[in-house]
Amino acid sequence: MSTNPVNYHHLTPLSFLARTTQVFPDKEALVYREQRWTYAQFAARVNQLASALQKWGLQKGDRVAFLCPNIPPMSEAHFGVPLAGGVLVAINIRLAAQDIRYILNDAGVSIVFVDTELAPLVAEVRSQLTTVKEVVNIVDPFAVNAEEIQSGLEYESFLATGTTASVELDLVDENELISINYTSGTSGKPKGVMYTHRGAYLNALGEALEVGMDSRNVYLWTLPMFHCNGWCFTWGVVAVGGTQVFLRKFFPKTVISLLMQEKVTHFCGSPTILIMLVNDPGIKKLELTQSLTVTTAGAPPSPTIIQASEELGIEIIHVYGLTETYGPHSICEWQQPWDNLPIAERARLKARQGVPYIHATEMRVVDEQMQDVPRDGETLGEVVMRGNNVMKGYFNDPEATENAFRGGWFHSGDLAAVYPDGYIELRDRAKDIIISSGVNISTIEIERLIYQHPAVLEVAVIAIPDAKRGEVPKAFVTLKPDAQATEDEISSFCRQNLAQFKCPRAIEFRDLPKTATGKVQKYLLREQESQSVS
Repeated sequence: MSTNPVNYHHLTPLSFLARTTQVFPDKEALVYREQRWTYAQFAARVNQLASALQKWGLQKGDRVAFLCPNIPPMSEAHFGVPLAGGVLVAINIRLAAQDIRYILNDAGVSIVFVDTELAPLVAEVRSQLTTVKEVVNIVDPFAVNAEEIQSGLEYESFLATGTTASVELDLVDENELISINYTSGTSGKPKGVMYTHRGAYLNALGEALEVGMDSRNVYLWTLPMFHCNGWCFTWGVVAVGGTQVFLRKFFPKTVISLLMQEKVTHFCGSPTILIMLVNDPGIKKLELTQSLTVTTAGAPPSPTIIQASEELGIEIIHVYGLTETYGPHSICEWQQPWDNLPIAERARLKARQGVPYIHATEMRVVDEQMQDVPRDGETLGEVVMRGNNVMKGYFNDPEATENAFRGGWFHSGDLAAVYPDGYIELRDRAKDIIISSGVNISTIEIERLIYQHPAVLEVAVIAIPDAKRGEVPKAFVTLKPDAQATEDEISSFCRQNLAQFKCPRAIEFRDLPKTATGKVQKYLLREQESQSVS
């Protein structure tokens, strides 16, 4: 490849801020409660953070951790840290202290920026951190314990040591690391997924393009910014010159208010977020004067929740991916002929995971011999991907990287079928599929059916042991507030709508354990079952 500056420039999302600041210097960039920053002000703070880090002693490639909720410093980190030559490690704010310790040590983090509400977690393990040299406290006045600063510098004071003058980016190779994102660690220790400047650049543009964003749009941060760097919307919104509205904690009432007050046009979230939103009593007050597009992923959304959202005037875009693919890799690309279908049928089609993003290139569903499964909508295989938004690999774990990339493809561990039109539909994680009397049963199929019961808010289905069949389904159900239903009623509903061998053999009513991004933690439900049997 020619690297002549006339025809080549390194791809990096940092270029987005430089361009947007030049084009829209006085446009609103960030909104947090009553505070507002223009793009010129945002860029100045990013340069200040970068220069402060360099003055502190940050060397190229050093890891910088941020442990904070969806507040402006997290946005500043996504540009300031790599501009200083560092690698951003955004940490899940719901982790326990020992999990945070593991990530900080595994990544070899040099300096940690932590919100005061979360600072006790770092303080608890401070003596066990092997590489951390400095802790900086982010003081948000809306934090629970904003005044209780732990030992260390304060964020604004740290920024004051830097300069607002433009910092020159030292990027030799666009495939250098821009961030490391740790997986949820639901099976074994979390793994550090490496993102590059090039991959982040392309994925950010892909996100903005696929959801139809431009400078007129307003993006609300309901998706955790630590999760896959906010699916790269942290960079994508800036690329188009949009406005970011920050939300420290998700409360349906607050979201409904902000949707109207700030005229939000886009936000992202798991189906759990949508469930909470459309079932909140305050949703009856929602009056939209602007179009609203919600991008959902994390678990296949049920046609029921898609239909309920669209009846509110919300356009749902369904995407699918993993931390290892910078967030979304595929999208249920809408076809114009589907516009005239009944809403229930449109919702069913939209619940599929679809086709690769425009920049993602390739996605297949294969059998154990890496052969494509038939496009019959029934035969199951593993989803494998490759392309511009597949991770560089796992940090300091070549063995896990080699296993994930076996056969020249990234192996997702997700099972899916392919329809004649080429769209895929997830049926389960490989570890979640139920094999009963030698027959595969999709937990997703059962969950989608139970979601249709009018009393059901959420549901998760797992396999439990059975002496005769090997495994049978069990459903864990959360009812809507003030709704009532018995186990017999749910069982009868299943028998009326499912093949008998797919019907849950047991139903338990309870709240479902979830990750910080809203994914149901089925492994905890399985652990509960194994303990009750033993």
